[in-house]
Amino acid sequence: MYQLLQYLWRCALVVLLALTLYGWGAKSAQALLRQHHDSPGVLRYHSQVSIKDEKGYAWQVLLFKQNYNNPIKELRLRLVGFPGVVEVAHPQPLEIETAGGKLLLASDAYALVAPAPNVGEYELTNVLPKLPATDALKLHIPAKNGQPLVLNIPNSVVIEWQWLVTEID
Repeated sequence: MYQLLQYLWRCALVVLLALTLYGWGAKSAQALLRQHHDSPGVLRYHSQVSIKDEKGYAWQVLLFKQNYNNPIKELRLRLVGFPGVVEVAHPQPLEIETAGGKLLLASDAYALVAPAPNVGEYELTNVLPKLPATDALKLHIPAKNGQPLVLNIPNSVVIEWQWLVTEID
């Protein structure tokens, strides 16, 4: 019963956060905490949002925890572009630019083999704690053509990422 009440309380907080940010003029790219069954009876959460790059192509941006059985849970950021339109360069790191101009690098989780040319996945375990908790970000995705693609991540999504990491296990 306690877990159910805790779950309902967290859902109410997510709704309240979303309504608050929407009311303050947040950008149209709103992330959504989603749950999925990792195994029978085991629910996991991830943050998922669709964001357009500067060329107008939509990307699925997915932050999730991996290796729940380890004491230190790995955080991964998966970026999926439209097939046939974009190709991610591997094994290049993802550049993350803060609003203050600080650059952080996230290593390529698909350095050896990617599931598809339009998919990138990056290690964020050591990077996310270094990011401002409420500021927007720019992701510079390494592309095969040599020109990085830029995704503007609104502050509402960054806040949700921090919440996913700190509040939901």
